[in-house]
Amino acid sequence: MTTAQNALTDLLAKKGVLLADGATGTNLFAMGLEAGEAPELWLESHPERIAKLHQDFVDAGADIILTNSFGGTRHRLKLHHAADRVFALNKRAAEIAREVADKAGRPVIVGGSVGPTGELLIPLGALSYEDAVDAFVEQIEGLKAGGADVAWIETMSSADEIRAAAEAATKVGMPYVYTGSFDTAGKTMMGLHPRDILKPAGDVGEGPVAVGANCGVGASDILSTLLDMTAANPEAIIVVKGNCGIPEFRGSEIHYSGTPELMAEYVRLARDGGARIIGGCCGTSCEHLKAMRAALDSHTPGPRPTLETIVEKIGPFRNKTAGEEAAGGGRERGRRGRG
Repeated sequence: MTTAQNALTDLLAKKGVLLADGATGTNLFAMGLEAGEAPELWLESHPERIAKLHQDFVDAGADIILTNSFGGTRHRLKLHHAADRVFALNKRAAEIAREVADKAGRPVIVGGSVGPTGELLIPLGALSYEDAVDAFVEQIEGLKAGGADVAWIETMSSADEIRAAAEAATKVGMPYVYTGSFDTAGKTMMGLHPRDILKPAGDVGEGPVAVGANCGVGASDILSTLLDMTAANPEAIIVVKGNCGIPEFRGSEIHYSGTPELMAEYVRLARDGGARIIGGCCGTSCEHLKAMRAALDSHTPGPRPTLETIVEKIGPFRNKTAGEEAAGGGRERGRRGRG
């Protein structure tokens, strides 16, 4: 892990534990984003809505806000005929978040969101490692120019793609954080185990500021992932940014089952499990985040949670854990999959 000084490490040193923001996509859909529409194009057509979401998260108590640039590589933007605007869109994403952060009256970190390219790297696909690095460099250069504090590499499945993005951040001269999505039997879709989270890029540049997990299936599962990561690397700064309960289809719309009370309990368990940066992913609204802020501020440290405690307080696991899968089964922990 990195020991270099930057805005994120400074704020961690000052506060100990930080609250990251909630969902981008879910909340933009509530603001009118249409299915199939690129959220990044709203940076030009509806910048005031992006600024409002950042402001609402800051008002709810977020210490870290992530830019609206998750799909900001040329590979994603080409699907919306915007591959030639990578630098401009990412710069704008960071500028909007930076403006909100700078007027907060307290330190707020701007994480430049960097999601997967959506392409498979050789030998599974056609994307070379070098081309992946180049695509991430192009994106991160825009984020840096717009004022992002840190490259926030998230929802990753491939160890090689994590490393490519981390190498790109280092080339651009930005500190970086990375998180995987452990949504397949307790591992990422490409087989990365939570205990091995530092292996893909722990040695790139000065190392990551923080590593961890986001998205996945539900709050229970990401807490199980947290226990694996903190057991393997007790000194690491671990991020968890879990989904707000479980996605459920109601007609053609997706709703998330998590209440503010459930997400507050998730924060308490995450803190006791060793997480240093805690936030929400899909389905997490500003109301959820307010409850999470209150829970973090009022929390009295308790014992490290067990899997049984997580099930009791949050609900059943939706996946087998990685450990159970390796052991060839184990006791059933609720329905598997995304539900």
